[in-house]
Amino acid sequence: MTIEQFPTLILEQRERPTIVARGSWRVQALAQRGVIARLRATLRELPSGAQAAWDLSHIAALDHIGAQLFWNIWGKSRPTQLAVAPAHADFFQRIEQAGATALPAEPRRPWYAPLVPVRALRNFLQHLHDFVALIGQLVLDAGRFLARPQLGPWKEISANVFHIGYQALGITALVGFLIGIVLSFLSAQQLHTFGGDIYLVNLLGMSIIRELGPMLAAILVAGRSGSAITAQLGVMRVTEELDAMLVMGMPHGFRLILPRVLALSVSMPLLVVWTDAIALLGGMVAAKMQLDLSMAYFLQKLPNAVPLANYWIGLAKGVVFGALIALVACHFGLRVKANTESLGAGTTYSVVTAITVVILADAIFAILFKGVGFRL
Repeated sequence: MTIEQFPTLILEQRERPTIVARGSWRVQALAQRGVIARLRATLRELPSGAQAAWDLSHIAALDHIGAQLFWNIWGKSRPTQLAVAPAHADFFQRIEQAGATALPAEPRRPWYAPLVPVRALRNFLQHLHDFVALIGQLVLDAGRFLARPQLGPWKEISANVFHIGYQALGITALVGFLIGIVLSFLSAQQLHTFGGDIYLVNLLGMSIIRELGPMLAAILVAGRSGSAITAQLGVMRVTEELDAMLVMGMPHGFRLILPRVLALSVSMPLLVVWTDAIALLGGMVAAKMQLDLSMAYFLQKLPNAVPLANYWIGLAKGVVFGALIALVACHFGLRVKANTESLGAGTTYSVVTAITVVILADAIFAILFKGVGFRL
């Protein structure tokens, strides 16, 4: 780098004292050893900042770093007398505009902000209010759909049944088969100790058809499809598609929420039946290996071991679990803000909340039907 390319500041006596800048004021020149220290020493001998006249028209080269350095020297305000080359004027204009755009003031925290339980209760009540409003809107949309089914979102419902139901058959079958093997293997060991091998059919049938089948299917769907629904709605919020739908007169509830709730309510009972069958198949395989119980004996004893009411309870759980998972996923998806951080947090909250709600609903089913489906 030649001497002429080094950034320099010189005080010239014109009509008034003027600081003249010469050389290259790009980052490559400013990064040279000793350049900044020399400029600081020169500035201590010159008139301060924006109060002096400045002539930057003789600068050989300038970039944003050099312009920002001048801006800091001036105290972040343009000097009253400034001469700058037209090619370099845009740098200072952009910096000035950026400084004029003030960040929004941080909202004042309410007086109860330090009280964590109060804030948690307030957030819970806000979520509950929005969730109840979402259910109310769903009821209105369902009434509109029943009144004019020919105008309903059939394509959206069909697409969601495919993505939520059909594409989940593989993972539910794999997990159900493995759970059936594990449960049968462990139960067979304990029953064989007490000579109760024949009761393995009763144990597996009741536990899988009444509890494990619906719960496994619901948890897998909440993690797989619930998170996908929240992410889809969140991305639509980030890309402003939700706002565009409202501008075009397309309500979110009828086109986005209702199809997903109906699709999950239809798909979940079918997934429950599928998971029950595969889990029982895994239990049969383990029973054959552990206790030498034939599959024909297993299938023969299963109808008598499990009363029909348990099948209906499992199907009812599937419908309720599917609707709850869809509602929770849509609730958190619509609450996502237009940034990626909110999208990730909303998806996480959606999955955790959906699984928690499913477990609570299962506990309510257990209380309501505690005397149903058992042989005395």
